[in-house]
Amino acid sequence: MMRIVVCDDSMEDLAKIERLLAKYKKYHTEIVFEAEQFTDSEKLYDSIQENKRWDIYILDIIMSDKTGIDIGTLVRSMDKKSIIIYITSSNDFALVAYHVHAIRYLLKPVQEELFFEALDYAFFHTTEEKKDTSYMIKTKEGLTAVPYSKIEYIENRSRKLNVCLTDKKNVQSIFIRKSFDEEILELAENENFLRVHKSFLVNMNCIDKFSQENILMESGRMIPVSKARRSEVKKSYLTFITEHY
Repeated sequence: MMRIVVCDDSMEDLAKIERLLAKYKKYHTEIVFEAEQFTDSEKLYDSIQENKRWDIYILDIIMSDKTGIDIGTLVRSMDKKSIIIYITSSNDFALVAYHVHAIRYLLKPVQEELFFEALDYAFFHTTEEKKDTSYMIKTKEGLTAVPYSKIEYIENRSRKLNVCLTDKKNVQSIFIRKSFDEEILELAENENFLRVHKSFLVNMNCIDKFSQENILMESGRMIPVSKARRSEVKKSYLTFITEHY
């Protein structure tokens, strides 16, 4: 069961989204979801602070009390996996929406075709996330399985893999006998991961800021981009954010 929350302080706009969700459910009987509505953004904000979670957040941006950006920022600080879809009457917040990794930014009045496409994307990626593949790491304690989505980046440090996780914990491998290239091959072939340096592989979902020479991860760690890879890294990352965000 997928859980959706919709927040808009306009009763008229909220009712329209409810109708679109009902219509989408009628067309997609294979998808089971329930939707909860809020007109008070402060109440939704407080619910999230109290650890209530949803799989998909459909948020107006311009609201009294807490804005959709306030709510999205709070969601991202506590949950990296959930889907955020913004709906707004202004396109002035598109860049900020990108920084909380919103998958879509839809302008009012919401077009049915665009809204349904956003839901298609959201449900597909939420389902795939629940099937998350794990990366196996040989540690002193034995084999440790780490879901791909939990990996922020991997560093080759003194012939050991230092796997840094999104919860800021680390998993360290035993001494690796293969090359770093061979050890990370399965991840390097995944569309979410990018080799940016001879010693670093990063999860592009966890990038906060990108520059030519360095990448700032959401954990605050600065990862170097090797000179030889700069052009390829820039191109790959721009393609990634264009397709995903």
